[in-house]
Parts: sequence; C-alpha cells; structure tokens
Amino acid sequence: MIIQSLLDTDLYKFTMMQVVLHHFPGAQVEYRFKNRNAGVDLTPYIDTIRAEIAGLCALRFQQEELDYLSGLRFIKSDFVDFLGLFQMNQKYITVAAAPQHDGQIEIVIKGPWLYTILFEIPVLAIVNEAYFRATQPTPDYAEGRRRLQAKIALIRDDPALRDCKIADYGTRRRFSRGWHEEVIATLKRDFGAHFAGTSNVLAALRDQLIPLGTMAHEYLQACQALGPRLRDSQIFGFEMWAREYRGDLGIALSDVYGMDAFLRDFDLYFCKLFDGARHDSGDPFVWGEKLLAHYQKNRIDPKSKTMIFSDSLDFRRVIELTLRFKDRTVLAFGVGTNLTNDLGYAPLQIVIKMVRCNDQPVAKLSDTPSKDMCDDQAYVNYLRQVFEIAPR
Repeated sequence: MIIQSLLDTDLYKFTMMQVVLHHFPGAQVEYRFKNRNAGVDLTPYIDTIRAEIAGLCALRFQQEELDYLSGLRFIKSDFVDFLGLFQMNQKYITVAAAPQHDGQIEIVIKGPWLYTILFEIPVLAIVNEAYFRATQPTPDYAEGRRRLQAKIALIRDDPALRDCKIADYGTRRRFSRGWHEEVIATLKRDFGAHFAGTSNVLAALRDQLIPLGTMAHEYLQACQALGPRLRDSQIFGFEMWAREYRGDLGIALSDVYGMDAFLRDFDLYFCKLFDGARHDSGDPFVWGEKLLAHYQKNRIDPKSKTMIFSDSLDFRRVIELTLRFKDRTVLAFGVGTNLTNDLGYAPLQIVIKMVRCNDQPVAKLSDTPSKDMCDDQAYVNYLRQVFEIAPR
C-alpha cells in the first residue's frame, strides 16, 4: 500500500478538521481533482488508484498515533477521541475517466466535510506514486541524491544564509513514499538547523521533527458558505480560527481573494492577533513588500512577525527571498515538489480543491490566475465584485 498510516498527511488537515468538528460539523462539501499537465494520460492508473483508495479507507488511527496527536499543545482531547473512532469511507469518493476521453481523470469527493477532509493529501500522493511507478520503473535515485545534496550545499555553505530555515511541504506531490522518507532523513542528517521541520505528521512522529501547518484555502473557501455574509467571509474565517486556537497556530493564509483583498480585511486587530501570514500565489517580492508596509502602517514592528513563503519554491528562489527580506522580518520557507519530486522527471501538477460547500459554489481567486478553480463562472464574477477584484 502507498499510504500505510492516516498520519501520512499534512498537519493543517488536522488543525482544520478540529475546527470543523467544533464549529461546522454539519457542513457538506464537494472537492474535485485537476491535472494541470497537458498531454499526461492518467487513465491507465485508474484501477490502481481505486485499489489504493480502498486500502486507505481500511486504515484506522493507531494508539501511538493518537498519543502523538494528543501531545500537540493545540489538539484537544475530544478531537483525539473522535479520531479514535474515525475511518475514511469509499462512498464519499469516485474515480473515473473524464467523459471527454482526453486522458484526464475525474476524482470527486462529496459528503460531510468532517468525513471527507482527510482525503485530499493521501489521494494526491497515491496518484503521483501510481503514475511514477508505471512511467519510471527504475528511478534514478543517484541523480535525486546528487540534486538534493547540491541544494543543501547552496544554503548550508553560505554564511550569509546562516538563519535560513526550510521546511518540507512535499507530501502531496512526492515521487514516492520511500523517496520522501529518504529526503527527510537526508535533510535531518545533513541540513542541520536549516531544516525547520515538516508538514507531514507521520514524518514528524517518526523522525522527531516539528510538525508545521495552520490553515489551507479550503477553510476560507468554505467560510463563503458558512459565514453570515459573503463580504465578511474572510473576517469570519479568521475570527473562528482565533476562537478555536486562542492565539495559537497564528499564520493567516493570504491568497484566497488575492493580497489586496486580504490586507483590506487584515486590520490592526488581526495584525496583532496573528503571528504572520503565508504567501502562496503571485509575485512573492511584491507580496512581501506589501505585507511589511501594511504592518508599518498599522504601527506593528515587522520584525515581530513571520512571513512564510510556500508557492512553487526552489532553493534559489528561497535564497533570493532571504536576501531581500532578512533582518526586516522573521522568515520561513515551505518547499514541496522541488524537495520531494526532483529526480530529473517532469513532476505532476495536480490538485484537489473544494468547489462547493452546503450546495453553494465556493472559489479562490489567487494572485496567480492558473490557480483559480471554480465550476460556476457567474459565482466567480460575483465574488470579484464583492471583494473588489478586477477581472483578469
């Protein structure tokens, strides 16, 4: 089996799931899969993907895993009790060839948010590994190791980058589970204090690393349907997060409506309450300058806040961002595909995104247009109007 533990996923799935349990237990959602790679035929792997999902749905949390989660300061005991009873259910997910017969596949996840939220990351990992097992049966691990060591040396051996810290965010797009494990072990051994931790909870448990993550786009998207008023949905999402975590897990995601709309809602209260913000679309240098200026405008010392960059990063871009913003704020970087799927083969650019909540369309309108995903253009147009986002 590709996925052998329900902890083999990103931490923010659990932090969001706890909010869902406590505040939105009745929410119904729909997620859809999208492959952004032109000309990649995924249909030959449908049977493998289905079989792996069946195996995923047979898993239960083990006592050691529950004990680990209960030891995290922000995870509450009733949530751990719920996970002790939890099991993923195949009835909420379907995998089929797309009706247009163009090599695309349709993966639809539909059901209660509380019972479907954990599908995304392991299913993406399954699709990746099924594809690369078939297309690269004899992987060039020597090349992968050479590339990884070259990246490590870029930062480790430069005194100007002594405070640069990078975390592994690569579960969903990894080449394979085994390669992911080797990458993390190598970083732990050879990268020293530059290795900040991992978003993967199983790896954090196994390798005694810091698990990292707060919220993802789906959380703020769902708030479009769950909040009292669409225009206030981003504010509602941040307030509900603060109600649950009381100042902990204080990194706000900034690109569900674009940076300008984020800053209009991220007022003095949120500037003080949240520890910082995460970049995930658009020009990272422009984003960083805007955020620093916003803090200064609100009389907040930017050096007391954290900026996390996580959008399609490679190590050279990490270095560029470090040199631009170091000594001006606290910096952190999450690197995904470039860490866990860089053996010389073209990686898959695949996502699973929430498209509906409580039978209402939901969307994200990021600063990178290709990252937008919604099946209702009329709703997208309305969302742009409500949040004062110019058409592209």
